Parts: sequence; C-alpha cells; structure tokens
Amino acid sequence: TSPNKPLSFKRIKGSGTYHLYPFMNKHKPWIETSYHGVITENADTVLLDPPLVALDKDAPIPYAGEICAFKIHGQDAPFEAVVLNKTSGEGLLRAKRPIDCEAQKEYTFIIQAYDCGAGPSGASWKKSHKAVVHIQVNDVNEFPPAFREPMYHAAVTEGKIYDSILQVEASDQDCSPQYSQICNYDIVTPDTPFAIDRNGNIRNTEKLNYDKQQQYEIMVTAFDCGQKRATESAAVHIDVKPVCKPGWQGWNKRVDYEPGTGSKQLFPKMHLETCDGPLSSVRATVELQTSHIGKGCDRETYSEQSLQKLCGASSGSTDLLPAPSASTNWTASLLTDSGRDSDLIFRFDGRQAAKIPDGVVPQNLTDQFTIATWMKHGPSPGLRAEKETLLCNSDKTEMNRHHYALYVHNCRLVFLLRRDFTQVDTFRPAEFHWKLEQICDKEWHYYVINVEFPLVTLYVDGVTYEPYLVTDDWPIHPSQIDVQLTVGACWQGGYGPRFTQYFRGSLSGLTIRPGRIESQKVISCLQACKEGLDINSLEGLGKGIKFHFNPAQSILVMEGDDLENINAALRKVSYINSRQFPTPGVRHLRVSTSVQCFGEDTCISIPDIEAVVMVLQPSEPQITIAGAERLTRPAGELRDPAGLLLFQDLHIVSTITRRVSRLSSPSARGPGVLEEIIHNLDYCDILVVGEELQPERESLELPHSALLGKHLDATNSTSGISIYGVDSMSNYEQVIRQVRYHTWHTAAIADRKFRLTCSELNGRYTSNEFNLEVSVLHNEASMDHVNHMVAQPQYLPVRHPVLSPHAAIPSLATVVIVMCIAALVVIVVLGIYRIHVAHQQSSRGRDGAKDGELDWDDSALTITVNPMEVRRLGDELRASERDGGEVCVCVCVCYFNTKTFFLTVEYILLTPFENVGNTYFNVNSKSSEMQDNKKKRDLFTLGLYMV
Repeated sequence: TSPNKPLSFKRIKGSGTYHLYPFMNKHKPWIETSYHGVITENADTVLLDPPLVALDKDAPIPYAGEICAFKIHGQDAPFEAVVLNKTSGEGLLRAKRPIDCEAQKEYTFIIQAYDCGAGPSGASWKKSHKAVVHIQVNDVNEFPPAFREPMYHAAVTEGKIYDSILQVEASDQDCSPQYSQICNYDIVTPDTPFAIDRNGNIRNTEKLNYDKQQQYEIMVTAFDCGQKRATESAAVHIDVKPVCKPGWQGWNKRVDYEPGTGSKQLFPKMHLETCDGPLSSVRATVELQTSHIGKGCDRETYSEQSLQKLCGASSGSTDLLPAPSASTNWTASLLTDSGRDSDLIFRFDGRQAAKIPDGVVPQNLTDQFTIATWMKHGPSPGLRAEKETLLCNSDKTEMNRHHYALYVHNCRLVFLLRRDFTQVDTFRPAEFHWKLEQICDKEWHYYVINVEFPLVTLYVDGVTYEPYLVTDDWPIHPSQIDVQLTVGACWQGGYGPRFTQYFRGSLSGLTIRPGRIESQKVISCLQACKEGLDINSLEGLGKGIKFHFNPAQSILVMEGDDLENINAALRKVSYINSRQFPTPGVRHLRVSTSVQCFGEDTCISIPDIEAVVMVLQPSEPQITIAGAERLTRPAGELRDPAGLLLFQDLHIVSTITRRVSRLSSPSARGPGVLEEIIHNLDYCDILVVGEELQPERESLELPHSALLGKHLDATNSTSGISIYGVDSMSNYEQVIRQVRYHTWHTAAIADRKFRLTCSELNGRYTSNEFNLEVSVLHNEASMDHVNHMVAQPQYLPVRHPVLSPHAAIPSLATVVIVMCIAALVVIVVLGIYRIHVAHQQSSRGRDGAKDGELDWDDSALTITVNPMEVRRLGDELRASERDGGEVCVCVCVCYFNTKTFFLTVEYILLTPFENVGNTYFNVNSKSSEMQDNKKKRDLFTLGLYMV
C-alpha cells in the first residue's frame, strides 16, 4: 500500500473471525474504442458490433473490479446503455423512444464505462476511455409509393412509334433505398396500345390512328423495391393528333346565308397551321365563284330598259334582244335559257340568228353611239378561225358589204365601222381589235363599245381597254341598197341571200344607242354585282396587313408578315348580298395561300380549301292589288274631255310569310305570320279585256306629268297601257290612279273591262289579276237599243210582287203618282166617252158575226222581262239607291173595251233586287182585260219609255 493513503478494511464474516482487507481501485475499466450498431425502425434494442462489454483489471476485487455503469455523451442521443452484469461487464445499448428512420438514419455518440469504485460507497470510481458508437437505423417499409402528379397529359401525332411519350414519376417516403426507391411501374388499364418501363416512360406499342381514336386514358400504378404498391393510381391522357399538315384549320365547308341579314362572316374561327415552320410572309387569296348565277353573279334581273333608267343612262337606247311579243317578234325563234332566274338570256348554237326589222335602229349611225351587251363565249373546237358575229349591219340585197359589225375572231373582239363617202372621203380607221382573256374564258362579261369617231373605247366589266390594233380602210361608196341589221350572224345579201358567220355562245341585253355614249359611272352601275366579298371593320385589321379587291369584289387578296394578324384578318372576311330577293343556291368559295420563309422562296405548301355559301330561299312576296272592281257612271262623264279615272281607290300591297320560332313566340300557330313589306315594282300592265280600243271613239290616257320625277315610262296602244321602270309601289299607285278612260260615242258602248297586273324582278313575282268593269248609264235619248222582242223562255215570269225592304215608295213619290193617275183617269174617261158615242153611231149596222174578232182576253196579264233589256235602267236605279234614295217605279196604263165599254187601269210596279251582281226587276201587273199579247207588249214598252 501506499504510505500516503490510509488503509481501509472490510469485515468478512466467517468462522467467527473477522478478516480485514484493504479497499483499493487500482485500474480503470476498459472498452473498445469504437462500436457499430444497428437498430430497426420503431424497435428499442441496438445490436452492437462488437458487443458492449467493459473489463477491469481490478477484478475479481469487489467493487474495483466490477462495472457499475455506461454513460453516453452526445447531443440528445435517443439511446441509453445499461449494465447487464457487473462482474462480467456486459452492457446493453437501447433506444429511449421509438426511432424514426425518416427523421434520422444514423446516430454517432460517445460512450464510457464506469467501475464501482473502491467500496460500497462507490467512491474512487474510475471511468474508461471514450469510445465512439455509430448507430445505423434499419428502415421498415411502412409507406406506399405516391405519384407526384394525379394526372398526366401528352399529345402524339398519329402514325408514329415513340420511344417515350411521357414519363410518370412516383416517390416513397421510406428512408432506405430498398423501400424508398420505385422499382417498377405498371399499366392497370387493359388492352391499350401502350407500355411502361421501370423508369416510368410510357411508349406506344403500335401506330395510332386519329380517325380510329382521338384520345386515350390509361391508369398507371407504381411499386417500391419492397413490392409495396401505390395506394392510388395515376391517370394519363394521351391525345392523338393527325399528322401535321400545313393548312387552314377551323373552317366550315358550308355557310348558310339568310337573305336580308347583311354581311355574314365566312371564317370566324379559321387559323393557319404551319407546323412550326419559320415564316416571313403569308399571301392568301379568297375567291367567290358565282359564274353559274345569272350573268356571272347575282345582279338585278330587271329588264334592260328598266336597268338603264335606274342607272341614269341616256334615253334613246334600243333593245335588240327583247322578250318576244307581238311588237318584238324577231326574237321568238331564238333559243332562250329558261334556267336563269328571270334573266332573259339568248343562246346561240351556230344555227340561229335574228333579223332586226327596218326602222328599229337608224341605218347610218352618227359619229357618236354606244353598243352594249352581255356575252358568254368560249372557243369552239375546230372552228376558231371562223368569224362569229354578234351584230352586223350589211347590204340586204345585191352586195355583201358590211357597214358596221361586232364579231369574235380567234378569241379577239373586233369592231368594224365603214363610213359612207357622204360622211367622210378619206382613208380612216375601220377595224378595231382587242385581244383579251375574257373573250374566250366561258364566263359572263359586260362589253360596252363607246364610239366617238375616230376614237373607239371598249369597257369590259367596267374596266377600260384600248385597241391593240387599228386598221384603216376607204369609206363605202354610196348606193341605194337597203341594209339589214342582224344579231347572231351576218346577212349576206349577194350570191344567194343567207346568214353566215354564226355566233356560238350566249347574249343578253344587247342594246344600241345612237347619238350618245355612256359614262363610265353608268357602265359600272349596269354591270355591278349585288353580291360579293366584304371585310368587317377595316379599322380592326392588324398592323402590316395589305389587301385589295377586284372590281367585282369577287376576289380578295390579303398579305402580311405576321401569322396571327393574317389569321385575324381572314376571320373578318364576309359575304354580302344587297338584293332584297337574292337568287337562292350555292356560291363556291376558294382560298389559296402561298407562304415564304426566311431566305427561301417557298418553304411549305398550303393546300387550297373549298367551301360553299348557301343562299337560302327568300320569302316570296305576295303582291296584291285591291280597289273598286265595278264602276257605273253616266255616259256624260265618259264623254267629258277629262275622261273617267279608273283606279281612284287603287292600293298595292305586298306581304310575306315570316317564319316564327316557337321559342320566340310560343303563342304563334301555323307556319308563320303575314308581314307587310315594301319593295319596288318594275312594270304594271293595264290590258283591255275583249275587243281592243277603237281609237276613233275611245282611248286610255295617262298624262305625261304623272311620270315626272319618277323612274317610270309608259307605252300606250289599243290593247292597253304598260307602265315600266324600277320604282316604289307608292309611285306606281300614284301613276296608275291617273289613268283615264275617255269615249266619244257612249251610245255604242255598254261596258268596258280592264285587267291590271304588276310585277317585280321582270316577272319573278307577279300580282293577282285585278279586273275592273266600267258600265255606262244611258239617258232617255239613248235608249233605242232596248229589245222589243218577246223574252226567251229561259227567263221565268214573276207573278207576285217581291218588295225589297229598301224599295218602299217615299211619301212624296206616292202623292205625285196618285195625282198623276187621277188626272190621267179623268182625261181618259172623257176621251173614251166621246169615242164611244162616235163608235156606237158607226157600228150599229155591222154583222154580229164579227163581234168575236173584237173580244179581249180576260186572263190576267203576265209580262216576262229579259233582265239584259233593262240593265241600264237597273244601273240608274242602283246608283240612286246608293245615294240614299228609296227606289220604286210605278207605270200606269189605261185602256178600254170598245165593245163592253169596260175601263181598265193597269199598273206595273218595278222594284230592283240584287242577284249575282246584276239588277233584275219584279214586274207585277194588275189588269182585267186586254185585246192581245201584242198590245200587252206595246203597252209595257210604253211604260218603260215613260220611266
């Protein structure tokens, strides 16, 4: 022992004696310098390598050689070490609380061992050196995989096999690689053309077809390396796009156009797909194809004369191809195209031509005149070298000289003008040639030739063209040969008169106007289309957009360098038809596009698109003419120089049936409701029904002042009056109301009938036939036409009076009649008495056998009257009745029997009654005796004259 330390002893029981040992703690415990441990997540025991054991060299000395504790030094290490055996020094490292691998995977701390000291008190204990303990937490697969997105979306192009369309990704919250890593993915949806690899890449196993299926939806799940499956699967949407083809998208193949709705956008959602090509400029051309509509497009279908007046053309033009009629019959043999909507189109197939009658057009035109026509012409195979004549003025007989002509030769338009020596005697221009594509393109064009000799100007669809070739010639020598004007060929007067140089094509509206030329404004108006392309809101066009229309507005060209601006500009393109009643049917649309790329002339090809505009059928107007259908007037009013106004109360109205939607008007019944509309008329005809007017005694008159200030003209003939021109219904009413009928010989006229019809759009819509009957009331001086013949058996006798409620005799008339009868009776009685006395003296010696010849018929008198005989009387009575008077005619006749001296007073009561628009009479007689039927008739006739 150390002399510096006190000795300590311990009493030990045994054998009754006590042994004393000194307490010494000479050595400190020993442990390993480092430990590596593993603990399972959520467990408490740590498995250390090497095991936790402390040794002490003081063993087996009690206390000093024993291990009493292990102590851990570290920052909040969740572990503790306990001594399992003090003598052997074995210890145990355990967790003080559940260990979470996701919170911390490893722990490192310091541990030391402590012995029990020098004695029971634990004094003088010793501690070992510091050992490093490294603990690794073993993970438990407690979390399933979870996808980072609940839904994935991708788009693919049809017809391709992709290595990877898209990648799905799942994660696991476990801490260890074994359980935190996703080792596998799987497609849950069966029978799909897709596969997925362990990294989550989805690919298609076959080529997809856009037409077959445009979208797929598949469900995908994931597994971690512990084969724990994801709780929720992820949805994957895959859109199949068609193969990217550059072109316009988002347009409709058909656009319906409702008449009267203004402009309609054609491509409201259209855009150009360029497949990501770098573009420097885009040029788009929109073309409206209307060549199959009318004469090239939807134009007004009024007559040529009406259109010229509407456009303000000079008067005096002559229509060389009018509608066939009694006065214009030279076009009756020509072929017409009846398929066009009210357009008068003549078709020439190389075998037809028409001779214009003499006097329709002056033989020699002046230095100024205009020839205009619509022409549709195409090259004729094998016959292109032959001249095809539209208009020709040539010698009628003996010679074949052409004075002026308009013809087509080798797709060139040629105008020939040979002047007479009386007009000019020098070498002057005679043939004018134009070479134009329009002449043989088989489309309709409007040609106008203005002649201001020696200058000749051609207008085609309003555009001016100068002749490319002018040839000179000598004037024609004067002669006495008449000339013949022809259309569709040229007349050859010499060497067997015949037509030659036939035209092949279609013509319409061929006119010639001597003495004047037309202005370009009028020409543009005459050929203007009423339908075309338009742009909504020019102010809204994007920056850098350039555009222009052709004169007919059937072609629109747009150009720009910005794709979005081009798309926006094309969406503003619209169709418009300004006609109130447009021609229904299809209009074709074509959009052609050219694209330029940077540094290249062209980079991608944009296919043309074809669409149609369907113009729907407009509601057809019902034009109705109403007014008084019967006029009864005294003869004097018709003889008056002012004449009789026929249509004073005339009214013209037009209605359409407007379709009503049940949604907008639930109470509406039937297909629609009538709605009155206002539109123009282009002619009204007042025709004489029956015999034509006899100019020596009657006429229809229309004052010229009635047409002033209106777009109307009129023609008058013995068959009636025609009023024509495009004007409003109210103006037509005003003019027709001033038509008068005048006759100088009313005695020969009982009545006249007239028929009025009106039209819109050259007969496309016509009115009802309004019939007017004019009856003439004759006075007593003009009643010599009454028939005195016995009425035919078909008129039934009337034996009993049938009095109308309106036929009561006024009180004043009754008094006058009674006084007249009384006076007549007195005079007759006195006269009869004197006659009787004289007769008695002279007849006493006569044979009584002859008495039987003087017997009178005692039967009651019954007279049958033909209503047509007293028609004028009935008209007068009805006229009086309309004026508010009560009409009744009483005729009294007194006669006597010279044999029996029996006085008879007979009255005849005439009362009017209506029957089918005519006035008949009830004839009621009261008589006792009469001699024979002849006397009866004579007496009744006398009564009518008295009336």
